[in-house]
Amino acid sequence: MKFGSFPISAADGVILAHTYRRAGLILKKGHVIGPEDIEALVKSGAVEIIGALLEPGDMGEDAAAGRVAACVAGGGVQLSDARTGRCNLDATVDGIVTVDATAITAANLIDEAVTIATLADKTAVRRGQTIATVKIIPFAVSSQTMVGVEGALRRPAVRVAAYQAKLFALINTLLPGLKPSVIESTTLVTRERISSVGGTMPDVRNCEHDAAATTIAIQEALAAKPDILLIAGASATVDRGDIVPSAIIAAGGVIDHFGMPVDPGNLLLLGRIGAVPVLVLPGCARSRKLNGFDWVLQRLAANIPATRDDIMRMGAGGLLVDTPSRPLPRDRAVQPEVMPAPPHIAALVLAAGQSRRMGGPNKLLMDVDGKLLIRKTVDTITEAGLRDIVVVVGHQEADIRAALAGASVLFVANPDFADGLSTSLKVGLGAMAPEAEAALVCLGDMPLLRADHLQQLVAGFDPVGDKLIGVPTHNGKRGNPILWARRFFEDIRQVSGDTGARHLIGVHESLVYEVEFDDTAVLTDLDTAEQWQRFRAERGLAD
Repeated sequence: MKFGSFPISAADGVILAHTYRRAGLILKKGHVIGPEDIEALVKSGAVEIIGALLEPGDMGEDAAAGRVAACVAGGGVQLSDARTGRCNLDATVDGIVTVDATAITAANLIDEAVTIATLADKTAVRRGQTIATVKIIPFAVSSQTMVGVEGALRRPAVRVAAYQAKLFALINTLLPGLKPSVIESTTLVTRERISSVGGTMPDVRNCEHDAAATTIAIQEALAAKPDILLIAGASATVDRGDIVPSAIIAAGGVIDHFGMPVDPGNLLLLGRIGAVPVLVLPGCARSRKLNGFDWVLQRLAANIPATRDDIMRMGAGGLLVDTPSRPLPRDRAVQPEVMPAPPHIAALVLAAGQSRRMGGPNKLLMDVDGKLLIRKTVDTITEAGLRDIVVVVGHQEADIRAALAGASVLFVANPDFADGLSTSLKVGLGAMAPEAEAALVCLGDMPLLRADHLQQLVAGFDPVGDKLIGVPTHNGKRGNPILWARRFFEDIRQVSGDTGARHLIGVHESLVYEVEFDDTAVLTDLDTAEQWQRFRAERGLAD
């Protein structure tokens, strides 16, 4: 291929390197100049153009991209049309990408003219997702280069191993103090994981967290002939001789591997009973966040082995994003032992709702003890000494802002307030100051809250001591507001509809601390006209 400037008289067959615009004539980059173009170029005043001219044996960029892509693609892959020297490879099934990195690197080293980019080996993908792309850098590739690239790609280098319709069974072990909501949440999250890899989990059973009971539960689960058995222990497995591994052995199984260099997910255990793989879940698997269990589960679901060597090779790239389940956050693990500064706690006030259950007026703009309810709420938060207050507004925004005139707050507008509470949580948490370690999420309609309620709730926050979610209670019943560590913000922002984030409390029950109050303030909110009338009557106020 020749590249450079060509006189117009010798431009026939030249591929334009840059779009030509002059005297009303437009010829786009990559256009192949023909006789009619030469005449138009002359009329426009062009003397020469910059481009490429193919020589005998050269292959154009689109043809070359398609040909290289065809060499790369294996099963579960389809090719896009090649355009502007690029051809994408897309998955035709849900599954796991397998990449021959040696072959891809060898092909990339042949000539800078040919480049192949892929997803990382063993990446989980969905049907239609682009998993690799071939890009030809110049306008043509020599035959010599093509021979070299095709030689490096003698066998397909990228394929997708499809998820198989496997049958799973789950055993939850139980200990006193482990709340039913935790088991329900674990089962729900696990079922979602199984569904995402094409499996089903019809068999779920619970048993006491001791070796004998777990052994019996394993034997009963195996009678249903699952393809894979999962065990979520009430207590984390800390040794091969621990309760759950001992039960696996007692049921006739073996322990293949314990521990993995993926964090979170370190405490995963892999065993088998006959031909049935048995996975003992690490504690982080109770969360939806990506962890080492996901990587092993995805492989098994796609019939890709997960041996000891496979697991231990996951360490390079195995340091994943922090999850709230981490007992000792990495960012604190290396800090010297000094007296910590008081935590920076912000407040989030949800004031965008439409008060539809009130049947007319906006409850936040109704009078309580001589103040509008929203003003009373914000004043109480201010009195409690919280540093930053974010107020989410939406419905009757101007009136809410007016009610809070002079207050030291940051207003954040939620244009989607009609779509439910979750939209305000998303907007409000997104506006939190970066230095805020936690947020006290406050409803705007809790008239009996006092500053000391909030101060006690904030005082219990202790990240080092695993007290990351503060929940107020009265006679054991949980109420509001709820304090959330920053680690949960992203999970909360994923909630949709007109629901809050209470389900996350069940997921992370071990990180919850409760603060008991002897009055009903934390349970009292005013959602309906009847509640409002009863509230006023109890206080001896006229309607």
